[in-house]
Amino acid sequence: MNETDANGDEERRVWLEKAHTLSEALPFFRRHAGETVVVKYGGHAMGDERLALLFARDIVLLRQVGIDPVVVHGGGPQIGAMLDRLKIKSSFVDGLRVTDQATVEIVEMVLAGSINKQIVTAINQAGGIAVGISGKDGGLIRARKLRRGQRDPDSNIERVLDLGFVGEPAEINPHLLEHFRKTDIVPVVAPIGSGPSGETYNINADTAAGAIAGAVGAARLLFLTDVAGVLDKHGSLIPDMTASHARTLIEDGTIFGGMIPKVETCLEALERGTAAAVILDGRVPHAILLELFTPHGIGTLIRSDPA
Repeated sequence: MNETDANGDEERRVWLEKAHTLSEALPFFRRHAGETVVVKYGGHAMGDERLALLFARDIVLLRQVGIDPVVVHGGGPQIGAMLDRLKIKSSFVDGLRVTDQATVEIVEMVLAGSINKQIVTAINQAGGIAVGISGKDGGLIRARKLRRGQRDPDSNIERVLDLGFVGEPAEINPHLLEHFRKTDIVPVVAPIGSGPSGETYNINADTAAGAIAGAVGAARLLFLTDVAGVLDKHGSLIPDMTASHARTLIEDGTIFGGMIPKVETCLEALERGTAAAVILDGRVPHAILLELFTPHGIGTLIRSDPA
């Protein structure tokens, strides 16, 4: 066999493997067609140019096979970088950025401006039709001031911390998203919301994604993170769990640190009407496709307890 024939055989083998993969994925395309999937996009995947390109292509593919994706993005590192450039000091309490008037203006500029439009542009260049909005548009996210308590270790007295213009969703109005659902447009949502008097609130992207997923009755809420998913005490991935199992793992310390609020957000989304939530590694190329279109997925799926 000459080199040309060998190259031809290798090329055919590659294409046969791709055809086989598509054939195996077909039942999953059918299963999820017509469903809404909310994707929280952030972390390392958002900062990696190659992963960002693959993410955009995957979102376009979801739309082309009949799935309705809604992207909710973060942007903490980019906000921090802009604040540093402008010499605006900021601090954190329990992972939340204390946000004064000057800071919230930068937050809105970065989230609803540069980051949002970068994601929109990437999806459009990948062949989709994306539109960037914030939680303020169409009254999507009506917010209230987030109240966070902190207990003094010496006196054991709890005091309420003022985080400034840090908010949480008080109400989600999915009317605007329903209009997008009837088209081929992919909404890309920046997690800021409007308060009762029109003030702007900075909202944690995980929290915003969970609230939106519950409001639209999403079939899946996907959290793209920088870890494989929820790990057991031996460091192995837990592929799936019920809500009650998740609460038990929080109580016994298996789930700890920054994973606790992510899991709690998943549980809240389930209570609000989301069918299932998944925590998965956004650093893995095509993580969304592997989760939705393969038999076992790649992250930790959390679903409600059986009735």
